[in-house]
Amino acid sequence: MKQKIFKNTSIMVVLSVLVTFVAMSVVLYQRTYHQIQQALKNESGYIQQAMNQYGVDYLTQEVGDITSSRVTLFDENEQVLFDSVRDTEDVSETEDRPEVRSAMQKGYGEARRYSKTLGTETVYYAARLDNGMVVRVSATVDSVFKTLFSGITLVGLLIIGIMILAIFLVYYQTDKIIAPINRVNLDDPGSGVVYEELTPLMRRIRQQKDQINRQVEQMKQNQEEYLAITENMKDGLIVTNRSEVIAINKAAQKIFSADAKDCINHDILTVYRKTEIKEALEQVIAGTPQELQEEISGKKYQIRMNPVIVSGQITGAVLMVLDVTQKVKAEAIRREFTANVSHELKTPLMSISGYAELMMNQLVRQEDIPEFSKRIYQEASRLKSLVEDIIKLSHLEEQGQKLEKEEVELYGVAKEVCAGLQMPAQKRKVSLELSGRTAIIYGVRRVVYEMIYNLCDNAIKYNIEGGSVRIRVDAIANTAVLTVEDTGIGIPKKDQERIFERFYRVDKSHSRQTGGTGLGLSIVKHGANMHDAKIKVESEEGKGTKIWIVFKK
Repeated sequence: MKQKIFKNTSIMVVLSVLVTFVAMSVVLYQRTYHQIQQALKNESGYIQQAMNQYGVDYLTQEVGDITSSRVTLFDENEQVLFDSVRDTEDVSETEDRPEVRSAMQKGYGEARRYSKTLGTETVYYAARLDNGMVVRVSATVDSVFKTLFSGITLVGLLIIGIMILAIFLVYYQTDKIIAPINRVNLDDPGSGVVYEELTPLMRRIRQQKDQINRQVEQMKQNQEEYLAITENMKDGLIVTNRSEVIAINKAAQKIFSADAKDCINHDILTVYRKTEIKEALEQVIAGTPQELQEEISGKKYQIRMNPVIVSGQITGAVLMVLDVTQKVKAEAIRREFTANVSHELKTPLMSISGYAELMMNQLVRQEDIPEFSKRIYQEASRLKSLVEDIIKLSHLEEQGQKLEKEEVELYGVAKEVCAGLQMPAQKRKVSLELSGRTAIIYGVRRVVYEMIYNLCDNAIKYNIEGGSVRIRVDAIANTAVLTVEDTGIGIPKKDQERIFERFYRVDKSHSRQTGGTGLGLSIVKHGANMHDAKIKVESEEGKGTKIWIVFKK
């Protein structure tokens, strides 16, 4: 309230002072201008009469010195014959003198000219003599803007003084207004109201208070009914007074492996023997809601605690126990995936940006440009592969259950993959060998192709020069088995369980060189889950890797 009153008062004070100052300055300026204009008119009249009577010789330097105005005499050709302020030789012959021309035509002329440099305004009045000459009288005054700026310091000091006074008055008056409100008895809002304007508010508060009291009484009467409803809740619910448990539903008893008869009318520690929950409950009774996350029997639970307020007093607390195991896992996977995607996308983008910036700023020798262009192309290709794999993985996760399945001939798909990978294999001097026989499975052909392609592609990329990749398809009993075996670098024992995780790489430097995205085996894993297939890995570091995928026929 103080801030609002002070703000409004300040605005009003500043505006009032500024508007008053501007208005007074304009009025005074206009009055001064009209007085000077009339004085010049009168003075020119005196000089005109004297010169008509005594001739041009009347106008001497002594006469010019008597008056504070500037007196100038012009002949019929607007040539300056006399000037009381400057020599006639110094007076500009090209100066625009509309008042002189007007006097020659009509007998008198008036004009005013503003000087931006000096911030002044000159008022002119000219009168024609009987001999055809023109006498002009002029005076200089400060412009209205200069007049305003000359008093700005005084205005500033005046505003500061008034503001200081306003601060004391606002704070004093506000305290005086608020004091009776602070003394209002909320237990009986209608009594002792000082301000008549507060009567409707106090009446409303009293009505609300009465309504709350009726609701609390009704809640007490229906307590057993509410507790009966909570017994069928999936989530745990515990209700306490200020020191003891007064209700616990079946879900909470199951979660904490507790018995109601051992917990009710006892401390919260009889439900869960951890001091953290006791300390959090004390904070809730003090009026601060709390939230805990605990791991119980291998599951993650979120315990939300809120105070129960009756008639304005905290009489206890309500504890909701929610199973958030899946939520925590999903959030962890999402954070890890987001962090990995950001990192994986950032690396090639930074490389492309760096190489391009060097070329743009002409910091690369002409003979090195092909090499830099090659690096940009490689990084862009890697980025493209990464985005494509992320999209494939997302489609598998989101649409896996919606894709229509059909009969897929596994050997034929493997043959197509081998044909597509012949060129990359030849570049790395790796031989591809396909053997086996026809095996029919029920699945999504495109996904099966991606699975076999990624397995074979990895077998080529992580192989040694002159190595080999053997693909075999067998039909055994009610299963179809796809085997991919290579003579590559192998996988250490400690990493074999993690190779199907997204972005996990056994050899990061080798993956970067070969353009690997770290998502190939994740796609294989998702595809296997979609087809209820089993994956088995057998590998020895430095001796190669063998991976089996067992499909149901």
